[in-house]
Amino acid sequence: MRPSVSEEEGCRLCRRAEHDPDIYGDTCRQDRLCIHENCLYHASGLYQRGADDEGFFGFLIPDIEEVLQRVAQKRCCVCQNQGASVRCHHGRCSRTFHYPCGRERGCISQFFGEYRSFCWQHRPTQHVRPLQQDNPQCAICLEAVEGRPTYTTLVCPSCTGAQFHRHCIQAQALRAALHHFRCPLCQDMQTFQAEMFRLGIKIPDRDAAWEVEEGAFHDLYQRHSSCDTGLCLCPLGRDHSENTGPWRMLLCSSCGSCGTHQHCSAIAEDVESWECSGCSGVGTGKKCSTGTWSPQTRGRTSSGEDVGATMGTDMCTALISRTLQPLQCQPRRSDPRTAPSSWHFGSSTRGCDTATLSCLRGSQQPRSHCALPASEQRPCWLKRHSGVC
Repeated sequence: MRPSVSEEEGCRLCRRAEHDPDIYGDTCRQDRLCIHENCLYHASGLYQRGADDEGFFGFLIPDIEEVLQRVAQKRCCVCQNQGASVRCHHGRCSRTFHYPCGRERGCISQFFGEYRSFCWQHRPTQHVRPLQQDNPQCAICLEAVEGRPTYTTLVCPSCTGAQFHRHCIQAQALRAALHHFRCPLCQDMQTFQAEMFRLGIKIPDRDAAWEVEEGAFHDLYQRHSSCDTGLCLCPLGRDHSENTGPWRMLLCSSCGSCGTHQHCSAIAEDVESWECSGCSGVGTGKKCSTGTWSPQTRGRTSSGEDVGATMGTDMCTALISRTLQPLQCQPRRSDPRTAPSSWHFGSSTRGCDTATLSCLRGSQQPRSHCALPASEQRPCWLKRHSGVC
């Protein structure tokens, strides 16, 4: 027997203080009266005689008090406590029980029509032969199921391949609600909902929970706003954008998930749209990623003009100019594009790899010693570089 709780703490019908909305529904309170929603709907002989905004969901307070007095001496066939308000709807069955007690014992309470309840002996069952599976799993939690229709394992009547734990499909029904609840496997709605209703699954008549949650779709309203070129030339960073000028941000006109600064992709000022490589075609569009920009990468504007066809060398030039400037030996040789092939950039260059240097000077590899005449060499002020330049 369960210990009883005070009238102020728990439900007056089931004598429990728990308030899990997935099990008991909403908790209704008025003065000292506390009632669970599901206990209210399945109390035998209690009907909604008021408007929806009267009493508790249309159940008038005097009617509830009358039922409480009537069932006060009825004993629950599960917990043996008094106050059992739910009766088996089978004609010749006299079993009465509390709503949560019947749920734990395997009774079924339906949430449609007359809101009928049935004990574990007279409850509706499924007569569906599920598809044979070596290791049947719940289609929701992916845990093992019994592989046949039981009280705890339900089968989709349409595809017969989807099996669920009762508590798993009930949780999904409460979240998806009537307008979105369907079989997760075959997507059937009409037959599936009718069967779940018959088997005691509560499907609330409202919109889905994710449709009414505040901020549930906040991320969908976020506009892509960063430059995705291999090397962003904007001094204020990839996220900086302006309405006009070289740092104007252009998004892919097809997918909208890739962007580039006008200057970073050498796009003309009068160009209003641009497509990334994934939308303009393989080999014809600029790859919107953080990978290395190569001379072969291209972009395509709305007029069909290729942009970036000669950007490879320019990008490598900009890379050398920005990352290797502290290594300049002579001010007159600060521009790598005018440097002779024998000029050495140092063996410990920062942020520049062999492939980048080779892009500027053909296939010749960087040398490990300075090739300048001895008369032009001077001490190198970079600490990581040993020797003189």
